[in-house]
Amino acid sequence: MSNDVLKGACHCGAVKFEVRTAVTPAARCNCSLCRRKGALMTPTFAANDLKILQGEDALTMYQFNTRVAKHFFCKHCGIYPFHQTRKDPQLWRANIGCFDGIDAYALEANLSDGASLSVVEDA
Repeated sequence: MSNDVLKGACHCGAVKFEVRTAVTPAARCNCSLCRRKGALMTPTFAANDLKILQGEDALTMYQFNTRVAKHFFCKHCGIYPFHQTRKDPQLWRANIGCFDGIDAYALEANLSDGASLSVVEDA
């Protein structure tokens, strides 16, 4: 797929954003957080390709393990819309399930080996 501008939102609509990225190849991560949240993520994109349209004040950030990656969640509904990556903090990924008009269940996904980047066991 091309690098189209995709519009997305959290579940409650408090956070709205757009991002210029491809949707495929989609990826799932095997780190302890991603295994639990189960999100399907876009390929990586540059931070300046993400624009928060509404609700920046509704976002909360979670960091763990190496404290490099920044995982953002809506503090009202708990949905994860995007994160800054641990492998390269200049790159981001977005939750494909947050995009309008894209069926995340229709996409095949590669595996990102985030578990191998951990400094503590099972992180």
